[in-house]
Amino acid sequence: MMLTELRRSLHADPELGLELPRTQQRVLSALAGLPLEVTRGTTLSSVTAVLRGRPGSGGAPVVLLRADMDALPITEQADVPYRSRNPGAMHACGHDLHTAMLVGAAHLLCAARDDLPGDVILMFQPGEEGHDGAAKMISEGVLEAAGPQPVAAYALHVQSVRPSGMFATRSGPILSGHAQLRVTVHGKGGHGAAPHRALDPVTTMAEMITAVQSLVTRRFDAFDPVIVTVGHVSAGSHGTAIPSSAYFEATIRSYSEHHRAEATRLLTELINGIAAAHGTTADLGFDAELPVTVTDDAETGFAAGVVRDLYGAERFATMPHPHPASEDFSRVLAQVPGAFVFLGARPAGLDPGEAHENHSPFASFDDGVLHDGARLLAELAARRLNEAAVTAPSSSRVRPGPR
Repeated sequence: MMLTELRRSLHADPELGLELPRTQQRVLSALAGLPLEVTRGTTLSSVTAVLRGRPGSGGAPVVLLRADMDALPITEQADVPYRSRNPGAMHACGHDLHTAMLVGAAHLLCAARDDLPGDVILMFQPGEEGHDGAAKMISEGVLEAAGPQPVAAYALHVQSVRPSGMFATRSGPILSGHAQLRVTVHGKGGHGAAPHRALDPVTTMAEMITAVQSLVTRRFDAFDPVIVTVGHVSAGSHGTAIPSSAYFEATIRSYSEHHRAEATRLLTELINGIAAAHGTTADLGFDAELPVTVTDDAETGFAAGVVRDLYGAERFATMPHPHPASEDFSRVLAQVPGAFVFLGARPAGLDPGEAHENHSPFASFDDGVLHDGARLLAELAARRLNEAAVTAPSSSRVRPGPR
């Protein structure tokens, strides 16, 4: 299957969360006939495919390549002929491109199998968008799928606003850590004409929302920032009544594990203190927590060198700052050194000021980057295996017995 055809079929039929049966089947069909050891997830519809290198390379290095496959709960507004036919689901973050690229890399690597001095794990992951699918695949053994743990792991991510074909990455923190804060303020309901006889949770909640913004600007270093965004608020059912409770949700992003833990502590103190000052109480909790995505210095330098070698220095940029979004590929990079590379996919002819960000219902991506992304993934795996095989002790490069 051509990569563009696969990408567009995925785009037209997006699935959400951890269960992606149709997406999984498309990936399996696209990998059919290749010399891969394929397994499916048990608690999620993942696909793990292992490519064994040339005979006699057993016990040699392993490299992992990852693509996420799930969509977002968004109704698509982009005017494309392969527009999502599933209301409330859209590949607004480019995971359909990531999946097609990894399929393309699988075909390239299989064609070069006899030149590979080691094995490659292809990690097709559901549930990146808020479901921590990476953690679930790790718990099911994706990092041990080829035997030894990988010496390196790589992933690509397209960006709808970056010029098409431009690659970018950085070493160290590249994406923020994340946590979701959920707060319910409990007060005492009453008539809107007599607020002194009630304990208004709405005004208490409003004070909390304002106070958390002051907290992050006054208690955290501006050069190691914390971002708190309140994205959902709900209370009451009628303008003349004071409700008995109010609710809000916020995302917390940070670029160091120290500040992530400190934000949790300080926000808990602040919210409970404001609730007590108004005679109310607050139930709060943190979930959907992800660590900061931290790339390895050496692996990032290696990936940057491969990009420059393949496509020229003019198509690579070093990011001066981390990107403020979060990613569960951080789970993999917490255990395996690796790199995370952005790839611009802004459609040709689209003015930069008119391009819609990832996660927008109007987001669109250039299919022309599919082959470049597939080639980069394949080259990263092949070159890293060769590099590791050269530096590995000779005894580790021989697996006893026939393959």
